Amino acid sequence: MKVDVVIPVHNEEHVIEASVRRLYSHLTHEFPFGARITIADSASTDATLAIAWQLALELPGIRVVHLDEKGRGRALREGWYTSDADVLAYMDVDLSTDLNALLPLVAPLLSGHSDLAIGSRLMSGSRVERSLKRELISRAYNFLLRRSLGSHVSDAQCGFKAGRREAIRALLPAVENECWFFDSELIHLAEQAGLRIHEVPVDWTEDPDSRVHLLATAIEDLRGIARLRRAGRAGASAPAPQQLDERIHPTTRTETPA
Repeated sequence: MKVDVVIPVHNEEHVIEASVRRLYSHLTHEFPFGARITIADSASTDATLAIAWQLALELPGIRVVHLDEKGRGRALREGWYTSDADVLAYMDVDLSTDLNALLPLVAPLLSGHSDLAIGSRLMSGSRVERSLKRELISRAYNFLLRRSLGSHVSDAQCGFKAGRREAIRALLPAVENECWFFDSELIHLAEQAGLRIHEVPVDWTEDPDSRVHLLATAIEDLRGIARLRRAGRAGASAPAPQQLDERIHPTTRTETPA
C-alpha cells in the first residue's frame, strides 16, 4: 500500500458518505498509486460510525478505526499508527481542498525527496475562496507561528498534509496535543529536527457548514504555542536530528565492516 488517506471525523453524518465516495472515486480512477482510505472516528454520537462501517463493507480499500475519546489529533494519531502504508496522509472530511493536489502532495514523499508535505492556501499559485474573517485569522495565526516559533512554512493549518511513514512515526511520540493544534505541533517538531518539508499550493473552498469553533481553537493554539516556546527555552522542543536519522533515512547510513 503506497498511500493511506486518513479522514478524521466527529459527528459528520451529514457529509461523510458523499465525501468518502467522492474521494474513493478519485483514488480509483485518477490516482496512479495504490491507496486506501481510513475513516478515523473519534467519539461520534450520531450515525457517523455506522455510515463509515457501511462504506467499508461496500467499498474495498476503506478502513475504519474508532476511538471513544474526541479529538482530531487523537484520531489522526490512531489512524497513522495503525497503518502500514508508505505515505500517511490526511484531509478534512469536507474536502475543501481540491483533490487534484493530492498527487503533487505525495509524489515527493514517494520518491524520497521529502519527509513531510503540506498543502498551502497562502503560497503563490493557490486559489482560495473564503470569508475575509477566516482569511485574516489564518494569516495572523501563521504570522504568529513564524514570529514565536521560527516556523518557515506558509500555512500550518491547512487540513491537507502527508508524511513518510518513518518520519510520522518518529515524530508522533513527541506530539502532546490531541486536538486542533496537533498538526501545527507536528510541523514544528519536524522543522526543529531538520526534516525536509515540501509545500504545495492548493485550490481551497471554505465549507460554510464548518464545525470549527474559532474562539476555542484560537485559545488552544495560543496555549500550544506558549507550551512549545517554554519547551524550546528548556532545550526539549523536539527529538534530536541524530535520533531520528536512523529511523527516517535508513538507506543513507552504511555499516562499517568489522
